[in-house]
Amino acid sequence: MTRPARVVIHLDALSQNLKRVRQLAPRARVMAVVKADAYGHGIERVGRTLAGSDAFGVSCLDEAQRLRHAGVMAPVVLLEGPFHESELDDIADLNLDLVLHSNHQIDMLEGHGAARGRQVWIKVDSGMHRLGFETGVLADAWRRVVAAQPGGPLPRLMTHFAQAGCPDDPMTSRQLGVFADACAGLPGERSAANSAAVIAFPDTQFDWVRPGLMLYGVSPLAGRNTADLGLVPAMTLQSEIIAVRRVGAGEPVGYGASWFAPESMPIGIVAAGYGDGFPRHARPGTPVLVGGVRCAMIGFASMDMLAVDLRPAPSAQVGEAVELWGRNLPIEEVAAHADTVAYELLCGVHRQRLLLIEDGQEPDPLPVQ
Repeated sequence: MTRPARVVIHLDALSQNLKRVRQLAPRARVMAVVKADAYGHGIERVGRTLAGSDAFGVSCLDEAQRLRHAGVMAPVVLLEGPFHESELDDIADLNLDLVLHSNHQIDMLEGHGAARGRQVWIKVDSGMHRLGFETGVLADAWRRVVAAQPGGPLPRLMTHFAQAGCPDDPMTSRQLGVFADACAGLPGERSAANSAAVIAFPDTQFDWVRPGLMLYGVSPLAGRNTADLGLVPAMTLQSEIIAVRRVGAGEPVGYGASWFAPESMPIGIVAAGYGDGFPRHARPGTPVLVGGVRCAMIGFASMDMLAVDLRPAPSAQVGEAVELWGRNLPIEEVAAHADTVAYELLCGVHRQRLLLIEDGQEPDPLPVQ
């Protein structure tokens, strides 16, 4: 008998969310971003489920290899480009697209024949100041790439937004202007819109959009919920009540004895904790659904257990279903109680410890990766 904590991946939700991207950006091609093991959802299954995407974006060669081994034949884009020249042979063998963001990467391209003929994307730093060519040197970089790719496809131009999740912030409009000015006169397709920009800044959609978070059914916009955006959560973290206790008024619960019962009350112990990926720093009061009833976590999560206030669900018994986030409890809300972002929670699910269920099928142990 395994522990009841498990992660459910809703494959139908992934497909619905891709369809929603295409509704919002009907004239753009879609690069589905599947880095960080597809935001914790499993890069192989997500790649197969989203096979209708025009391309996939990954952060490293290992992720690209996993997609190819899963049978994904669509273009795969290394969003951070090659880290070392030794990777270029594998990049050619796997037929990968490259993002170049620095001159030393162009040096690699010029010095390695196997990499020639690849589709290259040139990243522009429009104001985020993470990766990309500064606007004043972009034209020189573009010319070097074209010269290094005789007869190859024209490079595509891309940038990334820092504040698109806050539509009222003027930074996205400023970055868009910087990108447009930098690319003026340079031929080639453009890409700028991440998930938030796809929704809030349709004028940034250009030739390609690069959705990530929204594909997994999480709102990329501050103050906007998933349902209002037409998205469906693709991950549910669930478990069960394994013990029901009654504690007296003034009695502490949990490590550190920092939470005290305000009255005599029932509490439930849930088989889930930070060893499974539930945030250790989630505050008391973090919502938890017990048998569909909204309850609150009390104290702080332990490694593989947490406690909940059962006063809203006094009839709950051992074996009662618990949802920690998912289709009925937005992960964004849990993240807010932990002073973090949904990205971290999705990527932090410890799949080696949990069972995986795909759309109600019988659970199978998730392979160690």
